[in-house]
Amino acid sequence: MADHPANRPPVDAEAVDVTDELMAAARADLAELVSFASVHGSPSHRDACAGAADWVTAAFAEVGVVCESIVTSDGSSAVIGHRPGPDGSPTVLLYSHHDVQPAGDEGLWNSPPFMLTDRDGRWFGRGAADCKGNVVAHLTALRALAAHPGLDALGCGIRVVIEGSEEAGGEGLDHLARERPELFAADMILIADTGNVAVGAPTLTTSLRGVANLKVTVSTLASDVHSGQFGGAAPDALAALIAGLASLRDADGNTTIDGLAADQTWSGVPYDRDVFASDATVLDGVDVIGSGAPADMVWARPAVTVIGLDAPSTANCAAAIVPTASAVLNLRVPPGIDPTTARDALEAHLRRAIPWNARVTIDPEAVGAPFAASTDGPGYRALTAAMATAYGAEVAHSGQGGSIPLCTVLAEICPEAEIALLGVEEPRCRIHAPDESVDPDEIRRTALSEALFLAAYPS
Repeated sequence: MADHPANRPPVDAEAVDVTDELMAAARADLAELVSFASVHGSPSHRDACAGAADWVTAAFAEVGVVCESIVTSDGSSAVIGHRPGPDGSPTVLLYSHHDVQPAGDEGLWNSPPFMLTDRDGRWFGRGAADCKGNVVAHLTALRALAAHPGLDALGCGIRVVIEGSEEAGGEGLDHLARERPELFAADMILIADTGNVAVGAPTLTTSLRGVANLKVTVSTLASDVHSGQFGGAAPDALAALIAGLASLRDADGNTTIDGLAADQTWSGVPYDRDVFASDATVLDGVDVIGSGAPADMVWARPAVTVIGLDAPSTANCAAAIVPTASAVLNLRVPPGIDPTTARDALEAHLRRAIPWNARVTIDPEAVGAPFAASTDGPGYRALTAAMATAYGAEVAHSGQGGSIPLCTVLAEICPEAEIALLGVEEPRCRIHAPDESVDPDEIRRTALSEALFLAAYPS
């Protein structure tokens, strides 16, 4: 009779490692996964999305977690798996996503976006960091455990959740989590979709800003009219829109939305101004904006960004007054502020600030809640110890300006679970931009951190 896992000696966490051989397998995994142009919502990439989901399903089955690909309400395929632990043992959920941002203008890339390429000690490709590098880190951790001492010796169960539409808002997985919460039941949830404040600096992200988007359209005339014949008295829709947008920031660059507080401070690890300027590719001589420190501005305060503008291009403009102009605004919302309330405040502000009684149409778009982690539980302590061992350095806590709406959903359906955010996405990765890349050692250290944690949990 086989020995029951509960009767086996505890795993020797110090014996678990991520070797050069496993990293060779990790690179091969990432090369295959990056080759799928899995941009959710793009009809031309539908087969690539399905192919990525199938690949992930098979890859986790190979490392001992049998998964299924579930088509969710937004048409994306979520990969869901479960390997039970000993009776009465806790469960750890490993999350990431297999969809990616579009490559954009491929002429801005120095190598093909969907071909993993080695350069300057990094691996380049769309999704190499966000988030296929994190998927591969999960896989590599499980490979390390399967090699020594074997997954059957673990004192916990493992769930795998790999999303297929995170970059498009993740509505499908949100709905699945609420409809079938049993697929997500866990005591510790590792969200691998963030990263370290710098290469080699182990970091747990403890705060995420939420998101509230809207499209504003300003109309003033029934048609284009000649700027010489009517300019000076005929209201210019583009100028009216610009006036409204300009009211959303003060001279220092602070977000100034009526009724929305913007003076919060960050209490965790600081973000050096010069380092921030380098990470954000701020041009020489250009200011880092805001009256607060960079950590305050990007992790603790709301920030509004114009991410799209519909107006005549400089290449196609005419000497005419623009009758209609539109913009899409992305509002990042820190913990403590309801994102719908923030979006309503933004809409009311724009309606007051856009001049000349112009007709203003507001189309609300995506809303995602902010998230703040509780860091005083036993899982957090065990994970912090594992990361400190893997990196040989003290673990820092940081915020992140981006949003992961699933965090708040999981907090609702698994209220007793600890949720930790980590991963391979340090600033040099340039996620969402041309020449996205990952440092291979970030994959190795993240995988080793997870393997050491799983080997020791529960302690």
